[in-house]
Amino acid sequence: MTEQQLITGEMTIGDIVEKYPQVAPILTGYGLHCIGCGAASFESIEAGARGHGMDEEMVQMMIKDANKVAQMDLEDTKNDSPDLKITTKAAEKVVEFKKQAGKEDHFLRIAVTEGGCSGKSYGFTLEKDQGAGDKVIEKNGVQFVLNPESFEQLRGSKVDYLESLEASGFKIHNPNAKQTCGCGSSFA
Repeated sequence: MTEQQLITGEMTIGDIVEKYPQVAPILTGYGLHCIGCGAASFESIEAGARGHGMDEEMVQMMIKDANKVAQMDLEDTKNDSPDLKITTKAAEKVVEFKKQAGKEDHFLRIAVTEGGCSGKSYGFTLEKDQGAGDKVIEKNGVQFVLNPESFEQLRGSKVDYLESLEASGFKIHNPNAKQTCGCGSSFA
């Protein structure tokens, strides 16, 4: 695995967490808890770390660890369709949810619906029947299905599943969103 510098000290905390949400536990583990604060949208990771009393060596260790996690995510989805990337974690959680619900023969439908604080929101349901024109994306034998309208709004996105003390759930990094809300489940 060739290591790239995906995360640099000049990147804003908000941009890092939006692009690589799985690094959030790394940052908080180092004591950088400003992931959800207003300053995250304009403060660099280096400035935030120094504001929390970290020295240069600690900042560089945090960035290195964050890059390792981001690189693993990049490797996980590198062979996926460019239309919609799905992490292994997301596929594993769908298998788990299907088993818990007794719906092993279902797929996960991802839909964009009107609503949410930014105008549109993401919906996730286990379903059995596909509609005409549905787009099917498969990851590790798990089917993710989108209707044509939702697929167009999510083209180029990445679907992940994050677990933290604060919340757990599917997370979509949507490059087509002009703006997102603070919770990340609504966009415009």
